[in-house]
Amino acid sequence: MSFAAPPARRAAKIARMQIDIQTQAVTPEVREWILAQAAAGCVVEDMHKSMLASGWDDTVARAALVQALQLPQVPPLSPVAEPAQPQPVPVPGPDLAGAPSLLQLPDREVQLLFTLQQPRVVLFGGFLSDDECDALVALSRPRMARSETVQHDTGGSEVNAARTSDGMFFERGEVPLIARIEQRIAALLQWPVVRGEGLQVLRYRPGAQYRPHFDYFDPAQPGTAAVLRRGGQRVGTLLIYLNTPSRGGATTFPDLDLEIAPIKGHALFFSYDRPHPATGTLHGGAPVIDGEKWVATKWLREGVFD
Repeated sequence: MSFAAPPARRAAKIARMQIDIQTQAVTPEVREWILAQAAAGCVVEDMHKSMLASGWDDTVARAALVQALQLPQVPPLSPVAEPAQPQPVPVPGPDLAGAPSLLQLPDREVQLLFTLQQPRVVLFGGFLSDDECDALVALSRPRMARSETVQHDTGGSEVNAARTSDGMFFERGEVPLIARIEQRIAALLQWPVVRGEGLQVLRYRPGAQYRPHFDYFDPAQPGTAAVLRRGGQRVGTLLIYLNTPSRGGATTFPDLDLEIAPIKGHALFFSYDRPHPATGTLHGGAPVIDGEKWVATKWLREGVFD
């Protein structure tokens, strides 16, 4: 029997379980996960397989299932080999040789505010000017519609309750402002413009959020093959904050206990060299508490996106 939870949610739950893999600690969160899967109709053997695939020791996984489900004895389960992870691929990224505090791009100087090596997360200050942020918001505002996500079965798009923003896409190079920003991104991340999707602008009203998710396309989903025909996998994300909300709206990385405040003009980059939770790039947009949050997103692909 397969899990009752949707694939994206299941991946998020398993990724959170990986917090305890190094210590193999059976925490309340792990017991809660086991009970939730049992309540959804998942059999013990499937839960056992999932835990092994996520990196749990076989003995510890069995003990956790016995403890959480109050079983009289360890069930007769067969160990399952951990599936091989996809091979890593080259990813975009800034040239930080020499530990610079400022990066000189062809048309602008950008501050280096924060870096994390694993996963690769970098925060840049002043990537866009205030005028550029305001102009981008003004261009996108008339075209806003309810944001959609990739439909796993077909590779199309659908409205998803996990994403409660409004959004729109620009074509690459659609207007001079977009072309200028795309050239700046290409210089910053050393990745050609043609290997990026069109710039997306999102608006989050009070209460709107984007629950934790991964940006790569799940290879296990039937619709992924259709999506990958246009440029291959996503390998990097750049989030550009176009305003500063009064309260809330942080970009969160739950597995890292990391929150990045949305500050106008700043840009947040992270990369993922394989479509797997092991990249540590589970992230989300926390609810906006007061005011609005405007953000532009550039997704970078393995190959030419057309």
